[in-house]
Amino acid sequence: MKNNLEIGVRIRSIREELCMSRNVFSEKVDISESYLAQLENGSKSLGTTALMSISEYTGYSTDYILFGKDADNDYAKKIIRIVNVLPTDYLQLVYEMTRSIKSFTKK
Repeated sequence: MKNNLEIGVRIRSIREELCMSRNVFSEKVDISESYLAQLENGSKSLGTTALMSISEYTGYSTDYILFGKDADNDYAKKIIRIVNVLPTDYLQLVYEMTRSIKSFTKK
């Protein structure tokens, strides 16, 4: 089905943008690696649970995943997408850097 293939291409693109293997990405969004492969090649339809999990984990809107329309494609969302996949021990550093930038812009 054409829609399944288009959705699969977007999911693969999201995963690759995050520099994640299928194995790691499927773990993070709580689906099997084989289901992810089937989604990416368009042979399976995306279920609601998987859609919500991918959206919540990556920060991409469900509209973008399903239809390719991303009204939320601003820098704040892009930053959140990056931070969501960082190891926990880097989060303190990101927080401190962000706080420093914020205080610098107020001067």
